[in-house]
Amino acid sequence: MTSLRLAVVQFSAQFGEVGANIAALEALLEPVEADIIVLPELCTTGYFFQSRDESARYAEAVDGPSCELFRRTAAAKNAIVVGGFAERAGTEMYNSCALVAPEDGEVRVYRKIHLFYREKFAFDVGDKAWFNVYNAARDVNIGMMVCYDWRFPEAARSLMLAGADLVVCPSNLVTEAWRKVMPARAIENKVYMAVANRAGAETRGDETLVFKGDSAVYGYNGDELALADPHSNVVIYADILPAKTRDKSFNAFNDVRHDRVPAAYAALCRPNEGRA
Repeated sequence: MTSLRLAVVQFSAQFGEVGANIAALEALLEPVEADIIVLPELCTTGYFFQSRDESARYAEAVDGPSCELFRRTAAAKNAIVVGGFAERAGTEMYNSCALVAPEDGEVRVYRKIHLFYREKFAFDVGDKAWFNVYNAARDVNIGMMVCYDWRFPEAARSLMLAGADLVVCPSNLVTEAWRKVMPARAIENKVYMAVANRAGAETRGDETLVFKGDSAVYGYNGDELALADPHSNVVIYADILPAKTRDKSFNAFNDVRHDRVPAAYAALCRPNEGRA
């Protein structure tokens, strides 16, 4: 059974300073040795976009400097690299997550579906369903979601049903509830969860967002395997066994995948039935 070294990077970007953020990330990543490296949401631009004009100013195609950083790091470290960036695709702007494996350097992109707060003024809703990427060299299925996606159980559940061993969640989290929910997502789906958050604050105009740090890795039974502090730029590590997630049973008779009854869930979605 293959053990993989997972590195989760907590990094606080400076808004709009793409070149400086990339340089700072490269310095932080220089000593990292891991099989999988996960970076935060919008890690090269900063987070607190105010308008469509701002996202248009900073968004990049997949051949831009952000994804080039991910490709360069994947090749140099012989690691799978996941990171968030502002993506331009034609006239659309997305809060996206890229995954790059060193074997082919191809950029595989998930576009955030659940937009949080002022993101709705700057980005388009993702146009692709959640998907997993299987890496044969490391025998791991990785599913991607981004930040606010965590609040919707359908995201992690969709990835589990598609075969995820590890769900990565690049984030810029400003609330508290996720600390309770992320371990639950791991337990209910029997998958590893990796949350790459940021710390610090961003002030735009008269509003300041304070980010919570505490990047974490949770085991498939909900145990906390690694935890960052609330304030630093830091890399945390955990060793994971992806194949251990593939048997979804937790006793001789119950399996969280096979025990599902989708027809019953669909019936419950129909309003007003069963009322006297």
